[in-house]
Amino acid sequence: MSDQKILLQIDTDAQTSVFDSVVAIDAGVDHLLRHNRVDAGGVRDLVYGAMFTRGPADLKSTAIFVGGSDVASGEAVFKAVQKCFFGPIRVSSMIDSNGSNTTAAAAVLLAAKHIELRGATAVILAATGPVGSRVVRLLAGKQAKVRAASRTLVKAQAVCDDVSSLVDAANVTAHQVDSTESLTKVLHGADLVICAGAAGIQLLPVTNREATSTLQVAIDLNAVPPLGIEGIQVHDRAVDYGGVACYGAVGVGGLKMKIHKAAIRQLFESNDQLLDAEEILAIGAALD
Repeated sequence: MSDQKILLQIDTDAQTSVFDSVVAIDAGVDHLLRHNRVDAGGVRDLVYGAMFTRGPADLKSTAIFVGGSDVASGEAVFKAVQKCFFGPIRVSSMIDSNGSNTTAAAAVLLAAKHIELRGATAVILAATGPVGSRVVRLLAGKQAKVRAASRTLVKAQAVCDDVSSLVDAANVTAHQVDSTESLTKVLHGADLVICAGAAGIQLLPVTNREATSTLQVAIDLNAVPPLGIEGIQVHDRAVDYGGVACYGAVGVGGLKMKIHKAAIRQLFESNDQLLDAEEILAIGAALD
């Protein structure tokens, strides 16, 4: 039997992610096969190469990682990977395009350290982005009341519709936030706010954060100044600002990295695992 761990890294970008490659190596992968510019139509031969080169008993030592900056492209590739499997002839696979699943899982788990998510009111700023949409989905799965906020209502509603199709009894509502007044309105009564905006864009001024009297946890996933939530520092980890437990991007990043490595390691425990947002959240929860 061959116990050499082989990870087929499929990336949708022009350059294969060095970050994901380093994490895989640090997680114990013996051989890393890196492929870039892969789309759904080019997946089959790569997957067949991973599936048909080892016997059934050795397939758990081969796995697939789907990454890249474009989450929609990654999801299409991940679906195409699964269509290649049949019967017991399959290998475990994981998707973490743009780090969306591992980052979202880390944010949700850190929030859960401070509040009961079930029934909590959560505001996700920039909810239509790769991480924000995953945060909405995971919080909905925990039965939180999720307000998905975006500058464009149509885009926010699309996220809510997608989450509702995936999560039973999801309590998600779309909100257009394009002014101080609309921001104040969406924050009213919030227990948790998570900012998942693009780098260098401030979405939550300190005055609005401090004026939200119900707020218990604030998490900013932007590491590039100006930060998404004014007044939170990038390295903050459960720092108390006026009675609110606050996290910066680096403060979240430590758990994100642990989850990423643990998920890679779990791929090699069997040949039939599919690790998407919910499975990765469960892996992170088991780390505590």
